[in-house]
Amino acid sequence: MRRADRLFQIVQYLRGGRLVTARQLAERLEVSERTIYRDIADLQASGVPVEGEAGVGYVLLSGFDLPPLMFTRDEIVALVAGARLVRAWGGVAMARGAEEALVKISAVLPEAERARAAAVQVHSFAPGLTDELRARIDAIEAAVERRAVLAVSYVDAEGAETERQLRPLGLWFWGKVWTLVAWCELREDFRMFRLDRITTLAETGARFRAEREKSLSEFYRRMEAQRRG
Repeated sequence: MRRADRLFQIVQYLRGGRLVTARQLAERLEVSERTIYRDIADLQASGVPVEGEAGVGYVLLSGFDLPPLMFTRDEIVALVAGARLVRAWGGVAMARGAEEALVKISAVLPEAERARAAAVQVHSFAPGLTDELRARIDAIEAAVERRAVLAVSYVDAEGAETERQLRPLGLWFWGKVWTLVAWCELREDFRMFRLDRITTLAETGARFRAEREKSLSEFYRRMEAQRRG
């Protein structure tokens, strides 16, 4: 990560009036605490209103480069409810991102809209979503982005287990169940796999090229054609 990008990320993490320690910043940005201390000092020297000290934590004073955002009530409900759903049902990284998004949205909203956001009573609870499944969601989402071929062991509805090599194309959420849309090299066709029936998953180290006949858009085209009969 470029230093300029790292400084920008530090400012983003410090938004919202929360105390953040140098260790937390170092872990998120994958640098040493010494680097964070140096970056904080540079930000302060350049006029960014960061307060705090080593061993305690840092906070960004409100009002720094925070243009007001105006949302309608329905937009605020949609943003807050959506972020809470992702926080409840998403992967570990997704949940963390949703939490950060809620903090940032609240930080830049005018007072009236901030009160509206806090008053949204839409919540979600995911009792069956284990830490292992959350980690699997993140791993697959990252593989989709990198076009990484996956090797999986999959158990179908009848209990039969097969070994597959997949081109991961996208994730679908069906209310309680996550599924992976993929091109299956074994079947030489599109398939959907329930994440809770995947017993093992690993990247093979291979990457796949985008091919129109094996793309997510082609999958959608076929789905639409089947729907129309």
